Amino acid sequence: MLFPSKYICLNKNQFINGVFKIVPIRYEDRFDIMNWRNEQIFHLRQRELLTKESQEIYFKKNISKLFDNNKPDQILFSYLKNNVCIGYGGLVHINWSDMNAEISFLINTKEEVDFNFHWNIFLGLIEQVAFLEICLHKIYVYAFDLRPHLYKVLLNSNYFKDAVLKDHVFFNNNYIDVVIHSKINAK
Repeated sequence: MLFPSKYICLNKNQFINGVFKIVPIRYEDRFDIMNWRNEQIFHLRQRELLTKESQEIYFKKNISKLFDNNKPDQILFSYLKNNVCIGYGGLVHINWSDMNAEISFLINTKEEVDFNFHWNIFLGLIEQVAFLEICLHKIYVYAFDLRPHLYKVLLNSNYFKDAVLKDHVFFNNNYIDVVIHSKINAK
C-alpha cells in the first residue's frame, strides 16, 4: 500500500518555521505516535493502550482516507525538527458548516520538558493551515485541566479563555474541569 502524502483540501502541504515544520502525517511515524500516546494516556481522551495492530489498522482504514477528502473531519500532521518526527497534531473535529476545529498536539515524551517551546511553534504552524489554507473562522483547544502550563502559551498567542466545563470528565476517580481556549480568524 502506498500511503498518501498530500491533502487535496490544501494548496500547500508543508508549513515551516526554521528547522521545524509540519507535513501531512507520515505512515513511517505511526509507531512513534502510538508509543507517545500510550506514554501520555493520562491527558488524552484515549481510554486504552494502543497496539501495533490497532495502530496499523487505524492508519490504513481511517487516516489514509483523509487525504482524498475535500472536507475531512481531521487534518493531521507529523511535527518535524530537522526532518525527524518529534510530535504530531492537527485540526480535529472539523466542523465545515460552522468553520471551526479543535487543535490537537502531542510531543515526543522526551521533548515534554520543552513542551511550551514546541507548543508555541506548532500553534503558529497550525494557524497557517486553519486560517490561511482552509479559512476557518475559529480554532480552539479542549484540555483536561491537568497541565495549566499550556494556557500561558495560548494566552500569549492571543487565544482567549472561552469556557470552563466544570467537572466535565471523570479522571483518576475524580471529576475534573475541561478548559477551552479559542482564537478567531482576524481575516
